[in-house]
Amino acid sequence: MLNARVNLIFYFLTLALSFFSRKLFLDCLGAEFIGLTGTLYNLLGFLNLAELGIGSAIGYVLYKPLFDQNKARINEIISVMGYLYRWIGLIILGAGCVLACFLPWIFPATGFDLTLIYFAYYTFLISSLIGYFINYRQNLLGADQRNYVVTAYYQTTNIIKLLIQMTLAYYTGSYYYWVAIELAFGIIYSFILNWKINQTYPWLRSEVKQGRQLFRKYPEVMKYTKQLFIQKMSYFVQYQTVPFLIYAFVSLKIVAFYGNYTIITDKISQMVNTFMEGSGASVGNLIAEGNMDKTVSVFWELLSIRYLIGGIVSFSVYTLIEPFISLWLGSEYLLPKLVLVLITVNIFISYTRGGVMQFLFGFGLFYDVWAPVAEIIINLSVATICGALWGLPGVLLGGLASQLLIVCIWKPYFLYSKGFKQSVWRYWKSIAFYFSSIFMAWAIMEKCIMPFIAIQPSSSFVLWTVYAIIVVASYSVICFANLLIATTGMRRFTFRFLKLRKKP
Repeated sequence: MLNARVNLIFYFLTLALSFFSRKLFLDCLGAEFIGLTGTLYNLLGFLNLAELGIGSAIGYVLYKPLFDQNKARINEIISVMGYLYRWIGLIILGAGCVLACFLPWIFPATGFDLTLIYFAYYTFLISSLIGYFINYRQNLLGADQRNYVVTAYYQTTNIIKLLIQMTLAYYTGSYYYWVAIELAFGIIYSFILNWKINQTYPWLRSEVKQGRQLFRKYPEVMKYTKQLFIQKMSYFVQYQTVPFLIYAFVSLKIVAFYGNYTIITDKISQMVNTFMEGSGASVGNLIAEGNMDKTVSVFWELLSIRYLIGGIVSFSVYTLIEPFISLWLGSEYLLPKLVLVLITVNIFISYTRGGVMQFLFGFGLFYDVWAPVAEIIINLSVATICGALWGLPGVLLGGLASQLLIVCIWKPYFLYSKGFKQSVWRYWKSIAFYFSSIFMAWAIMEKCIMPFIAIQPSSSFVLWTVYAIIVVASYSVICFANLLIATTGMRRFTFRFLKLRKKP
């Protein structure tokens, strides 16, 4: 609850600032510069693939010694982590220097001087390496349910950084100042975070040399890392390659335009994840009980909430994001309607996939390493071919195709056959009612309610807010009523919620 409260407080503190700063940066620095920095971040994100899985694996290994308060074992595990992260940092540094040689070919005609491009690139690279050489111990805070410490210090530093960047961008319009502040505050945050870790765990002594010697003592770290690496790599490719592909097949300007949409959807996702991700450990404990009937029942309860939230968010984004962007940035920043449709479908899948994935992780079912590999191949193949043919809509089709085939079809089958040990047809029969309930609510809104709402949401922020409250509240009530009538999972969850409310 403390983690959730801190996350929620900083979510609302940064929400308005993020939209205001985005508008100011676009006006003062230009869409091309914002597109350039976004593309550089995603290029460096490829290098960070070297880490995917190690942090999660270490977190999993830390749970037991933290529960037992075994400080000696915690020191050993963190030392092993320091050793592994040191090697990852060196690999990323070497790969980053090699990649830097190709920047003139990656950005042949951006209108920016190569000096600026290299300055921004190495600034982002150094900021990333700080996490591997210095800040790796923050994983202990996360495993110890103290992630609110990381959130508080990181977000406070980030808010101050944004305010300074906004001031300098407005008064100077200097690209170099903007980039320099990124590096300066990365270093400042590192000092503050490590001071807090030393204060919280005065007994913590992590030594890289000792980690090298202890590495063989913890073979489970590499076992989990290998499996989680492949699983998480597909998620990374799904979301992090899109800006680079857009740049390759369209332009840096469209990267920034698309980023305007994703900054909104990402903020919504952060708020929802604040509440939904807290049930992960509970699912693991539930599965450990061994009562399969109860496990399946709770699975459908949690899935019903995800479908309700997924339906509400998807409907809200499709209905409200265009008038919001028109008011926020101007109608010239709107993308074609087909792009919005593809974004909405991807949003719906991203919210509803979490139910199946959460239980797969609870059962420890992440050894289907062929599935994420296939997801990557499908994603990049379709995105490359269709992107060359149709531009931005074609790029987005890659992620949609891979998610439909792997996430929506294979993962439920894998869970039911290996986890629940039941026929997957039970899943498909039940899920049909969820889809029907959500889209029936959408149809009722489109045909029977929205045509009679005499408000133009793109006229002003006040009218947009009134319109948003009316349509989102109406859709939420209709969608919830449909799910309550049509699905057992929603009825059970509602009964559970009302029962908990009656307890003193």
